[in-house]
Amino acid sequence: MANPTTIMLAPTGARLTQADHPALPMSIAETLAAAKAGRDAGAHALHAHIRDKNGAHVLDKNLYRELLSTANTSLGAEYPTQITTEAVGIYTPAEQIALVEQIEPQFFSIALRELLPHGYTPVEETKARDFYHWAFDRHIGVQHILYGTDDIHFYLAQTKAGLIPTEQRSVIIVLGRYGRVQLAKVNDVAPAAALANEHGLLWMLCAFGQTETQCLVEAAKLGGGVRIGFENNRYNSDGSIAADNTERVLELTTALRKQHIPLASHDQVLRQLGAPA
Repeated sequence: MANPTTIMLAPTGARLTQADHPALPMSIAETLAAAKAGRDAGAHALHAHIRDKNGAHVLDKNLYRELLSTANTSLGAEYPTQITTEAVGIYTPAEQIALVEQIEPQFFSIALRELLPHGYTPVEETKARDFYHWAFDRHIGVQHILYGTDDIHFYLAQTKAGLIPTEQRSVIIVLGRYGRVQLAKVNDVAPAAALANEHGLLWMLCAFGQTETQCLVEAAKLGGGVRIGFENNRYNSDGSIAADNTERVLELTTALRKQHIPLASHDQVLRQLGAPA
């Protein structure tokens, strides 16, 4: 039997707007409404972005505090909400770090290559190390965003060097990109899964484009968790445009049932998102 799978919903990202899809959440209320519907459809956790009054992506501590407080009421205190620190070419590593340190959320995700870009300096290295260890000392769940197998190797090198605590084993592997719309390839799932499994990582996968469901089912079959939603894709497997995020969750849960893949327990979800053992 396959390992139980965690489903995280990413209902909105940093770039798309309701001009791209009218059901794409923009406000906190819309994001949490999508999260509630996604939870009822089978999603285990929320990956949350924040927009300002003009619809632009922001890392705003007050808006995030509002979202987390409202989520606690509307989704329940036991339902995990992970905040994003995505830079989108706007925010510096120092600003990303400051956001998390000011909020001290239960869970957050961060791209390793945003903290340690190619050619990073000794100062950047020290600040990243201090930040990861600070989060570990505060018992905050960190999920490292990794873009393919090269980033997995980079992450492994940083844990071996002690920059990242070895206990911080939660990662999300991203297949495909925005920009030139590099769509995810199903054949790329197995190599990433094999590397993550070899090193005992608590891994999830998200995938851009119409191959999203197929990629996520393959990831689940290979032992990973999955993230689905309009942040990465708005299309169903048959090429039709999904009505909303809930339709994407339902297509995924239906496909998982057909493969006899069980869903994770609450404790397994928390561990998948990086909660301390």
